[in-house]
Amino acid sequence: MRYAALALVVFGACGGEKQPPPLPPACDVPVNGTALTFRLVPGTRAANLIVTSPPNDLRRFTIDQGGRIRQFDDAGYTTTMLDISNGDIAAGGEQGLLGLAFHPKFTTNGQLFIFYTTANANVVTRYTISATDPNVADPASATVMLSIPDFAANHNGGMMEFGPDGYLYIGTGDGGGGGDPQANGQNPNALLGKLLRIDVDKPANGKPYGIPAGNPFAGGGGAPEVFMMGLRNPWRWSFDTNGDLYIGDVGQDTIEELDVIPAGKGAGMNLGWNMYEGANCFDGPCDPTNKAMPQFSKTHAENWCSVIGGAVYRGSCYPDLVGTYFFSDYCSHELFTAKKVGTMLMFEQPTNVSYIDGNGTHTGFPDAPTSLHADARGELYLTADAGIFRLEVVP
Repeated sequence: MRYAALALVVFGACGGEKQPPPLPPACDVPVNGTALTFRLVPGTRAANLIVTSPPNDLRRFTIDQGGRIRQFDDAGYTTTMLDISNGDIAAGGEQGLLGLAFHPKFTTNGQLFIFYTTANANVVTRYTISATDPNVADPASATVMLSIPDFAANHNGGMMEFGPDGYLYIGTGDGGGGGDPQANGQNPNALLGKLLRIDVDKPANGKPYGIPAGNPFAGGGGAPEVFMMGLRNPWRWSFDTNGDLYIGDVGQDTIEELDVIPAGKGAGMNLGWNMYEGANCFDGPCDPTNKAMPQFSKTHAENWCSVIGGAVYRGSCYPDLVGTYFFSDYCSHELFTAKKVGTMLMFEQPTNVSYIDGNGTHTGFPDAPTSLHADARGELYLTADAGIFRLEVVP
């Protein structure tokens, strides 16, 4: 199969918002079938944490924990967009550069947002692309949007995405330790243990962002940035193109969970931590009232240890995969899928799965996955211990 050549984004002149042309298809001829393989991108290595792309942009970028955002193509890494490794970032263990989100109007405003940890905080910072090189972010453009004090090195979350509503969503862990010692998950005033939502385009009240009117505490009763609460460590989550939200929330000692929130239903939702771990009472007395229980869970006794929430396939190369959500676990490295049938979710564990690396083709799924995420055309990329893999169908 031949893949379309990469193209560079060109920013329009200030004052006008030119709409980019539609992206060309990612492959010459679609391939039918559901036999899956994951093909290693040559030259990529284990440092990668996630792959993502600017909206309507052929380029693909990966972040690594040490602080780099790198562009890559089918032959490997090409350029470094941003390197914050010499800044105040604290990297190692569960800390580091953990999230990247491109503004929905990136083609015209060149804005990207990163999430990283320092020794005592989780920080969201905005950068703007260089005026002279569309492949490089301007280090001088850094603007701290949000800094959340954090008392421990683990459970940092870090995933960010812009939702279909144009707002920036930020996943935060409960702050660390064990069992949520500061009870952040159930505290509406805490920014830890939450899914936050902010409006990066409308600064207000002395902050570099505004609060969407639909946030549950926009009028008081909790931190206005909070959109959902009761999360432990939402390491990987994603929006489907229809607005459904899939959250992989890493568990404590027993349960890994996947929460699926229908489009338009997330505001004010409580996923239960630390009162509940999965659907089990963790820190009682437990009250299920207004708590959302997971749609899928696996236990540590089944060798799951850190759920890797993924993404729904919406590409054009593999028609039989369209609408299928792919996810895994760091320890078990089992591939699972979910698909909506009406209002029901049907879960399966595909059996015809392989991966291809420099040593040939292997049965099964790559070890130590860290993300399954889509590029701008809906094609899926896996990051794992061995590097970056592209999802393909074996004809």
